[in-house]
Amino acid sequence: MDPPVGQTTVDANRSGLTEERLPAGSRAGTPGIVLLLDNGCAVSRAIPVTAAGLELGRGSPPGCFVQDDWVSRAHLRVHHAEGEWRFEDLGSRNGSYVNGGLIQDASSVSGDVLVRLGRSLCWARQDISAHLEAAPAAARPNAGEGQEVGPVLGAALRRAWRELRVAVRASDTLLVTGPSGAGKELAARAYHQVAHGDNAHAPFVAVNCATISSSIAERLLFGTKRGAYSGATQDAVGFVQAASGGTLFLDEVAELEPAVQAKLLRVLENREVTPLGSTQTQPVQLRVCVATLRDLRAEVTAGRFREDLYYRIGRPAIRIPPLTERLDELPVLAERTLASIDPRLRPGTDLVEACALRPWPGNVRELIGELRHAAFAALDNKALLVGAEFLAPDAGRALSEGEKPDLAVGSRPRSATAWPSDDAIRAALERDGGNVSAAARALGLHRNQLRRWLSRQ
Repeated sequence: MDPPVGQTTVDANRSGLTEERLPAGSRAGTPGIVLLLDNGCAVSRAIPVTAAGLELGRGSPPGCFVQDDWVSRAHLRVHHAEGEWRFEDLGSRNGSYVNGGLIQDASSVSGDVLVRLGRSLCWARQDISAHLEAAPAAARPNAGEGQEVGPVLGAALRRAWRELRVAVRASDTLLVTGPSGAGKELAARAYHQVAHGDNAHAPFVAVNCATISSSIAERLLFGTKRGAYSGATQDAVGFVQAASGGTLFLDEVAELEPAVQAKLLRVLENREVTPLGSTQTQPVQLRVCVATLRDLRAEVTAGRFREDLYYRIGRPAIRIPPLTERLDELPVLAERTLASIDPRLRPGTDLVEACALRPWPGNVRELIGELRHAAFAALDNKALLVGAEFLAPDAGRALSEGEKPDLAVGSRPRSATAWPSDDAIRAALERDGGNVSAAARALGLHRNQLRRWLSRQ
């Protein structure tokens, strides 16, 4: 489907990690890699890994890594069997990195992992089916200075958006679930746009139920009649009436009191609302999209949410996945966020890698805020290439996590553009008695990189 206006689609057919688990008994899926960055440029190309494996290098697969002179002709071989990845460095000049750690000859790891070759990044996934299903991409507009960064549609969101389009035809309600900051309101706006098309007069009214005091929730939602309470000197329109003809979005709907839930159910069932203090009903015609962080079924079981309302709004439902399941969006989000501060700024490979390796509990909302901070830090340092050094140490980490290393395999990664000083290399060699492999590990280099340096001395 076409994305709603102002959104960018990441193309899967052009040139903090979590595993997206499949239900028991489901098909195993198609293992493969998704090329996220090619020589520092955002792309999203899905490439299956067959039983014979896949070799990565300059021009291999065809059209990949051609411009990245840090990638060797034969750089890395990738194998996948029984849910486990095996990565074998093929004697590359600049080394291969898995989840930020330098591969020593070969490494095995399970789950979805991040792979760096030179200035390029790949996302090895247990199942790339959603990426292979991707539709052609919309053009990626460059955000001008001061412009808001709009949503980017990667493979996971495109799948959710297809479900959303079906929901529009099937029902006048939609339940949106997902973690904080993942984009539930954006999904509600997309639902509104699909339902009402180009009707500019169809209102979209967003209400955060968690911010409404229980004492005033009823009158804010359903309106009031003059004289309904002390100080009510005139009739007041509620959010429900204001949304008539369009869409009412109730964020954190589980926070509503049971009495308000009952009245909301009546609105949905009878298409009419009774303002507080009135005996007369008012007809309304609207769609209702609700969102919540909570498990509504569990809330019903606990007696905190009305069962009859759940059966009215609990289906159809879509899930907005966290950022860790949407890494194909991250490079474009980084490009656009930095460009919104200054069109000259661009993200370094090490910045995108660092972002991809962090859990981002605040999801896209947190990522954009931290990238903006990194952009201003880079400008203060007169840098136009925004590297990982401008990302705050605690950015994207759990609040209780503190500053922990991102590494899952091997040693601390080096930036694709960073290189230790000659004095640092000599000191490492001297400290390790001339052992090239040991010195390379201490410096965060591949042994072949160090051998090339020695050959030039």
